[in-house]
Amino acid sequence: MSDSPALLKPAELDPATAITRQICEQMDRCLLGRESLHRLVLTGLLSRGHILLEGLPGLGKTALVRTIGNILQLDFNRVQFTPDLMPGDVLGSHILQQTESGQREMIFEPGPVFTNILLADEINRASPKTQSAMLETMQEHSVTLRGQTRELPQPFFVIASQNPIEMEGTYPLPEAQLDRFLFRVMFDAVDAGVLQRIITERRQGDLPSPNWQASADDLNYLFTVMERIYLPKPVAGYIARLVAATHPNHAEAPESVKQYVQYGTSPRAAIAMGEAARANALLDGRPTVGFEDVAAVAKPVMNHRLILNYQARFDRVDASRVLTDLLEELNETGLELPADVSLQNA
Repeated sequence: MSDSPALLKPAELDPATAITRQICEQMDRCLLGRESLHRLVLTGLLSRGHILLEGLPGLGKTALVRTIGNILQLDFNRVQFTPDLMPGDVLGSHILQQTESGQREMIFEPGPVFTNILLADEINRASPKTQSAMLETMQEHSVTLRGQTRELPQPFFVIASQNPIEMEGTYPLPEAQLDRFLFRVMFDAVDAGVLQRIITERRQGDLPSPNWQASADDLNYLFTVMERIYLPKPVAGYIARLVAATHPNHAEAPESVKQYVQYGTSPRAAIAMGEAARANALLDGRPTVGFEDVAAVAKPVMNHRLILNYQARFDRVDASRVLTDLLEELNETGLELPADVSLQNA
């Protein structure tokens, strides 16, 4: 007997794909331009992962998160990270209050992290102490203060924006915190055509309200279907080989990895890639993950997890270039095929 789970039937998969298509259409309607980024953000949310948006201020990151919250009908809080922000300003704190009986008690006042979607705006402008306060919330979905652990509302996502490290007043995020983000997505400026539509259709930057919203049942159904998207062993093996090949001492590491990478990606990258590939397959209406799904999510999953050496900085080589070489050179199947045989003809 096979250990493989029963594949999703069209009657189960098609409604979920229709919901994701509606969500993407609403995002594209409310937020002009960046359709591929909208899809990537939805992929991250379906994977229950946190997302790091990197780009200059004023490009619409807050509008993106607010729109997602409206479409999915989820609570949304925004925290502006500044150098003087303290952990208690994010997590919450205990306040001494007088009860009706006249006694004084320490009452917990929840912070803005107690929400469904938290926008951590300019997260790398806060001190390392405040940045590290987010570690438990992102990994365990809970907050522990004064020996008591409190669970966060579910689902819980952190969408953080980060200024380029060259800007003033930034503190690099520690590697342990970067590793807890599913994706790092570059938030680039839109082209002139989109800007023209914005200034003619969006007076004072006001966003239109979505004309369709997903219900809690819709979101739970998407998560249920995600659990049943099948990841075949050959594709899982490809993910494992990709992650292993980011380490310079690995046998399959390409020359650019050996030359420019100091430390490769962690096992958490393999887990993240598997989940994100499942979400990408769901968005395309397929019950099984393929190699193309892995290729679609590999860069945003690994680009912030690679630690490059000084030679890469000297040669102006970034993680994207290294990962491009890796995806091009690493054979998907791991098989030594004859030169005149391709996967398409196999």
